[in-house]
Amino acid sequence: MLVKAISLPLCTDCSPVRRASANVVSIIAKYAVPAGEWPDLLPFLFQCSQSPQEDHREVALILFSSLTETIGNSFQPHFADLQSLLLKCLQDETSNRVRVAALKAVGSFLEFTHDGADVVKFREFIPSILNVSRQCLASGEEDVAVIAFEIFDELIESPAPLLGDSVKAIVQFSLEVCSSQNLESSTRHQAIQIISWLAKYKSSSLKKHKLVIPILQVLCPLLAEASDGDNDDDLSPDRAAAEVIDTMALNLSKHVFPPVLEFASLSSQSVNPKFREAAVTALGVISEGCLELMKDKLEPVLHIALGALRDPEQMVRGAASFALGQFAEHLQPEIVSHYESVLPCILNALEDASDEVKEKSYYALAAFCEDMGEEILPFLDPLMGKLLAALQNSPRNLQETCMLHLLAEQEFIPYAERVLELMKMFMVLTDDEDLRSRARATELVGIVAMDLGWSFSELREYTHGFFSNVAEILDDGFAQYLPLVVPLAYSSCNLDDGSAVDIDDSDEDENISSFGGVSSDDEAHDEPKVRNISIRTGVLDEKAAATQALGLFALHTKSNFAPYLEESLKILVRHSSYFHEDVRLQATIALKNILTAAQAVFQGQNEGPTRAREFLDTVMNIYIKTMTEDDDKEVVAQACMSIADIIKDIGYIAVEPYMSQLVEATLVLLREEAVCQQAESDGEIDDDDTEHDEVLMDAVSDLLPAFANSMGIHFAPIFEKLKLSRPPQDRTMVVACLAEVAQHMGAPIAGYIDSEPDAAARDNAAGAVARMILVHPESVPLNQVLPVFLKVLPLKEDHEESMAVYSCVCNLVLSSNPQIMSLVPELVNLFAQVAVSPVETSEVKAYIGRAFSHLIAIYGNQMQPILSNLPPTHANALAAIAPKS
Repeated sequence: MLVKAISLPLCTDCSPVRRASANVVSIIAKYAVPAGEWPDLLPFLFQCSQSPQEDHREVALILFSSLTETIGNSFQPHFADLQSLLLKCLQDETSNRVRVAALKAVGSFLEFTHDGADVVKFREFIPSILNVSRQCLASGEEDVAVIAFEIFDELIESPAPLLGDSVKAIVQFSLEVCSSQNLESSTRHQAIQIISWLAKYKSSSLKKHKLVIPILQVLCPLLAEASDGDNDDDLSPDRAAAEVIDTMALNLSKHVFPPVLEFASLSSQSVNPKFREAAVTALGVISEGCLELMKDKLEPVLHIALGALRDPEQMVRGAASFALGQFAEHLQPEIVSHYESVLPCILNALEDASDEVKEKSYYALAAFCEDMGEEILPFLDPLMGKLLAALQNSPRNLQETCMLHLLAEQEFIPYAERVLELMKMFMVLTDDEDLRSRARATELVGIVAMDLGWSFSELREYTHGFFSNVAEILDDGFAQYLPLVVPLAYSSCNLDDGSAVDIDDSDEDENISSFGGVSSDDEAHDEPKVRNISIRTGVLDEKAAATQALGLFALHTKSNFAPYLEESLKILVRHSSYFHEDVRLQATIALKNILTAAQAVFQGQNEGPTRAREFLDTVMNIYIKTMTEDDDKEVVAQACMSIADIIKDIGYIAVEPYMSQLVEATLVLLREEAVCQQAESDGEIDDDDTEHDEVLMDAVSDLLPAFANSMGIHFAPIFEKLKLSRPPQDRTMVVACLAEVAQHMGAPIAGYIDSEPDAAARDNAAGAVARMILVHPESVPLNQVLPVFLKVLPLKEDHEESMAVYSCVCNLVLSSNPQIMSLVPELVNLFAQVAVSPVETSEVKAYIGRAFSHLIAIYGNQMQPILSNLPPTHANALAAIAPKS
């Protein structure tokens, strides 16, 4: 009764109900059948399977299939009867539903087929399986038909010889399916996959039944089938066919090569570009598996490939580039002997209009040249020119492809500097999408290092840069590498740079700066005292990179840098007065980093304060001297920025002994009396000079807030010295620092707001103070600042400051700030002047109107005397902008 009760839902037309019911039976049977508690289950199912009613037969097969998941071994004694039953149901002429259910059940019982008799019996299923699958395909039930391929997959992988002579029928069916373009790509892909498994696991059967040529006669044309853009590339028939041909070549090479070469020879002449593409694709695909046979036929193979590389169609040229890359990889060393015909064609392809063709050509080039010796030398110059141009101008994926191993020992040296320069550009990229390019560039620098050795100056330069980047990434984790990398940096810093500067003693000039007198901008004919300059710029760049590296090692490893502090400081002191500005610049930066490390090293030591003071004294004296005596503006600017950082880091007390010298040096810069600010002899000022002036003055403006921050109100006397008469354009440029100075300096700043004679600079100063009040009103002594602030308003020239200035005033009014509410007469007068101004925006006037209305609401009739003192036009304008309640 239980069986009948449970089987009733199985007869429903609702598939989910049927599946759920079958699962229930299967789960109950898992426990009941082995325990002998359900003896009538299997007899009942056999009875149902022979019922004249279609539903009963179908239900029995569904349950058989489901039960294999839980009690499959229990069917073992009945397997012969079950096989006969399944075969009969597969051939059921009256019901397609029964045939489909039988097909599904057959797949479920496969894993239980082991013995010889069962194997032989199972082979009888294959014709019926094929018939059912064909019927399903004809009726559009592809999802059912592919069950056949799942069964065949199991048959092929099974250790039991389940296929027998049925291989031929399976292959024929698979070829029918994969060549039917009206079927789904996934269905065709499964059919192609069966061929692939047969080639991999049953290749002897394919040979025995002479199936290789029939298979290739179908698969090779599939290479020419246009892919549907909506389909997954992995399921596209052309790609799947290529994979199968590759597998067949690896396992059946001597049977595969002749028909593929024949197909390629004929298709390469086709008017259809897809077939011309398929011709070279097929040759490229089989080159690994058929390598020995192809080496013997290189002439005709290369004739097809090189012809395709000149094809007018991009797809054909791309396939040819791919094929040549495969040949170069697998047909060595024989293919190298054809370099005279192959290399020029590849070089031409590097200039193809298609990025895809170029990328595949780079791949082919890399593979082809890897095993070449001196044969490559005649092609090296044009080749390197194309590669370097591509590294600079191509899309990122092409740039990655270009970074390849293409070195010819000493012959590569002339190109190394340009290559390393480009690699440096890639190695500093930080975006996630650039990670592969950065990694490839790092790899290439390592390859250059191996091929050229440590004796190459540019290589050492970029190696120091590489170590610097790694130190920045690892931070104190880099400490373990210091014993290896610091000596290398010392070695570069101590190199003889090969420079020779001859000075004419007959006309000595005591004013020649201790910072050299020779820079990258000097020209021999402009300096009669310098008779001869000979500079190996590669070594100078190396020194600069090594100097920078020492500073970064110290900065990122801090106390771990202790063993190297003394020697590094000596080198940096020496380099701070080096004749070339690039080295001095890096020394100036590195000195600050060394000082940071020294502070960490000496902290907590008994003599720590004394030693730290010695380092600070050395660094500060160099910086102060640099400010006034160095002839390079960028170096001086860096010294100013480093001093500002030091003041922020260690505080005013530590730098107090140097303040008078610092202020004096700052004054020298503001008066344009420093060595770096002296006019050139030709009196011309170019754009670079202007840019350097801005960099320098920006750096000087960084010093002022640092002074004010550390000294507070005590900065006032120094500020008085620094506030000298300046050209309006310069004061406008640096006045942006005024807000920060005022924030730290406090009340004394108020006395300077209204004393500025230039209106634009005064407006800038007012804007700076307004922004400071908006951001940090609690830090500003409003009772002292506001009277002076309002006194310089309204703005006279720089109305770009209007929104900042007037929104500051209005916000204070609208918040009823007591400091500004004591200045109502001044406010009303200011608001009236803004109201009549033709240059102020409606937005600014709206702000003013709201603030004025707020005053009216608070003071009412008390405002009347103030308003009566206004000119009528001012009073009317003010009334017009006030919101109407």
